[in-house]
Amino acid sequence: MSVRQSSDGNRSTHCNYSCPLFDYYCVLGYDLLVTPREIIARAWAITRKQRGVRWWGYTSSFFETLLHLKMLIYQTYFFWSFMIAGNTIGFFEIEEIIYRSVPFPVFATVMTLIVVLLIVEFFIPSFCLGAVIGLGAKAHREEEVNGGWILGLYNFFPLFVVREIAVLSSVSLAVTLSSLIFRYGGSPDMVGFLLVALWFLWLFSVVLKFLICFSEEAIVIRKVGMFTAMGMSFKLVLSHLSKIVFLLVLLFVISLRIVINAAMALLLPALIIGFAFLFSTFLSATVTTVLTGLIAIILVALSSYLFAYLEVFKQTAWTITFLELSKLKELDVIE
Repeated sequence: MSVRQSSDGNRSTHCNYSCPLFDYYCVLGYDLLVTPREIIARAWAITRKQRGVRWWGYTSSFFETLLHLKMLIYQTYFFWSFMIAGNTIGFFEIEEIIYRSVPFPVFATVMTLIVVLLIVEFFIPSFCLGAVIGLGAKAHREEEVNGGWILGLYNFFPLFVVREIAVLSSVSLAVTLSSLIFRYGGSPDMVGFLLVALWFLWLFSVVLKFLICFSEEAIVIRKVGMFTAMGMSFKLVLSHLSKIVFLLVLLFVISLRIVINAAMALLLPALIIGFAFLFSTFLSATVTTVLTGLIAIILVALSSYLFAYLEVFKQTAWTITFLELSKLKELDVIE
């Protein structure tokens, strides 16, 4: 990229990149020309340099991975029992198995930890998201990168609500609900109807999530309310939909994470279930439960380290995209 002086004395910019798509979809903000390639480079530089931002991303990824892992292990067991073994499964089947297998104090401790973890896993990602967005924006603007706790706490509630509006866009949740419909949906016709309705709502939630994808950045950076932020996101996405290269920055990272998540979703439950079966052959149920739980936490902690880089990189790239697109004149403004 180069900067040159125009005949009227104003600075203009010119893109030297060889790819014509990058040249065509450049965004002009003040006197800076920011291309998708530069957004990716800046986001990756911030991800590597800012350990504090990565810490928030790691915390969020750890609890999200732990939540999804538990859901997948539950559904793996239910699939094997219901579809392969042909057993009738109760709603609290796994809890009943643990209750019958270990002493009551161990059972009570395990159930208490699971409930506490569910509460933490449900709320912590929204708290961490405010910190990641705010600190990423500060790093991009070369400000002092601090105040993560304040950013997370101040923006927690609106971010939580916005995230939950499109909660059904989660594949793991849709699979879990599909499993419940298979088991308790009743007649085949009713099961079919409920499955079609569920996955239609999933598709609708995916589209809605795409349209409000800038809401979180608007809440944290612009300090606006939830509904105002969603309106800003709608306008920003629809106004600049032709600049699809900018949106591909996010879609590329999301696609990469989906592939890795899919691999880990198959690998982690398989490893944990394998360890559980192995330990059960020569250890008591109590020791097996404790060792399997410890190994599960270690595996989740290691995988979350990789997810933290991807989460921060994706969110920072999207934050920079929001900042750059916000510099453009809105299409409904007439001067």
